[in-house]
Amino acid sequence: MDTQNFNEAVAIVLGVLPTRAIDLARLTAIAQSMQTPTITVIGKYNHGKSRLLNELIGHDIFSVADRRETVELTEHVHQNIRWLDAPGLDADVMGQDDHLAQQALWCKSDIRLFVHSVKEGELDSAEHPLLQKLYEDSQRTQRKTLVTLTQVDQVPDQTVLSHIIQSITQQIPQLALLPVSATRHRQAIENNKQLLLQKSGINELRAALDNALSQVPKARLFEKELLFNEMSQQLQALYTERHNELLTLQETQKQQRISFDQDLNTVLDKVRDDLRPTIQVTGHDDALVPDSFENMFKMTAGKQERARIQVAYSRACIDLNSHLVRYGVVGLPSSQQTNVRSLDTVMVAVMGVSVKYREDLRKIFCEDSGRERLCREFAHYYELSAERETLVQKIIDVSAEEALICQAQDALRILEAA
Repeated sequence: MDTQNFNEAVAIVLGVLPTRAIDLARLTAIAQSMQTPTITVIGKYNHGKSRLLNELIGHDIFSVADRRETVELTEHVHQNIRWLDAPGLDADVMGQDDHLAQQALWCKSDIRLFVHSVKEGELDSAEHPLLQKLYEDSQRTQRKTLVTLTQVDQVPDQTVLSHIIQSITQQIPQLALLPVSATRHRQAIENNKQLLLQKSGINELRAALDNALSQVPKARLFEKELLFNEMSQQLQALYTERHNELLTLQETQKQQRISFDQDLNTVLDKVRDDLRPTIQVTGHDDALVPDSFENMFKMTAGKQERARIQVAYSRACIDLNSHLVRYGVVGLPSSQQTNVRSLDTVMVAVMGVSVKYREDLRKIFCEDSGRERLCREFAHYYELSAERETLVQKIIDVSAEEALICQAQDALRILEAA
């Protein structure tokens, strides 16, 4: 797979699993490093990291100074091994050098070579917890962590040296210590002194590194399988969670609509029954008699009947409006609102303001076409209600999240096959 497609797949997975940024960066580093194993040297500045690296490589590649020198990630490839000299543990923890140290430790390295100067005594509050984390990571991923105690030549009292080593061993009993002296090693090489060479501890460190390097291919395969399995399980758990949430929301949406429709029909049945005495009039219908100019201001039989019809209609509207209020169907959508607030209601939009005749009541509430219109239009506004639209948007959002998870699952499979 080309780099662009690989990085795109990583970005897709990262979008769903942001907490897996380090793991994805580690998989990227493994893919990019090909067959070259990487050893990262980490420790506080002025603890002899760069000097030790130079002795291990056999060339003065890394800068050596008595002040803080390594503030960026220095890299050198020698005999098919990538050596990284990371910024010190006392680097700017909020700056770029700390970021580079973290990248080197957790993403790029196959082997961590932890350096501590014995002249500083025991591990401090920064070194000890970091070594604990590195050990836990070694147990989880099979990446090796080697602990070297440097500058042993600068503690001339062997009793004091033994006491320091014993104290550090008690701090990290699960990790073996490798005491070394880069200075003795350089003197031994320059002066051809075999005894000094043996006392330098460099040969033992090289043997430990060779052993760790031989295990890198197997450890990488184990780590890759571990990370892919963990992320695959995490994505599947997320998919199951979102899918179940989506099914629940859709079922809620369905049941709410069923409930709304059933309750609306119940109300309409009641309204029809309540209106029957008003609608069923035999003989002459006074409501149909128009008012004349002469009786404009008089209470006539026609006015009384039309008033009775209007009261029956108002009662029917009250029943319907109670149903709508119970389901949150009150105001009109913003696109239908007017400057008259009293008219911006669903009841007015569907029912109008008043009726005058029995035939109007019969068409609205008793004929199938009228009842179907009421059910259709009230359902329309129900679907546009705030609560209903919030539910619909939630379904859309969860569906989108589910789709992203599916994309991440596909992308993870692509990365695994790369």
